[in-house]
Amino acid sequence: MSDDDYVYDEASGEWVPASQLSAAPTDDVVEVRDSVGNLLADGDQVTLIKDLTVKGAGQTLKRGTLIKSIRLTGDPQEIDCKFDGIKGLVLRAEFVRKR
Repeated sequence: MSDDDYVYDEASGEWVPASQLSAAPTDDVVEVRDSVGNLLADGDQVTLIKDLTVKGAGQTLKRGTLIKSIRLTGDPQEIDCKFDGIKGLVLRAEFVRKR
């Protein structure tokens, strides 16, 4: 790209040359925090802090249940995880605590 191309940067509210914008680092990382404020990452183990009824599965996950190997979804309030007998389980971060 040449310096004649300008792009509007919403963060700063200014028009910047496209060559500068491509060199700038992008911070699209979403921080996901558990019920007590611990930062969660992919692969962490979490424990449920409340009994949760799983819609569509007819099953209740009890408080203290260990969920292994979580994945972050890009939403700061949701985590994706696997549990025996339940496919596509998505939990709210406010109901888990990092182990």
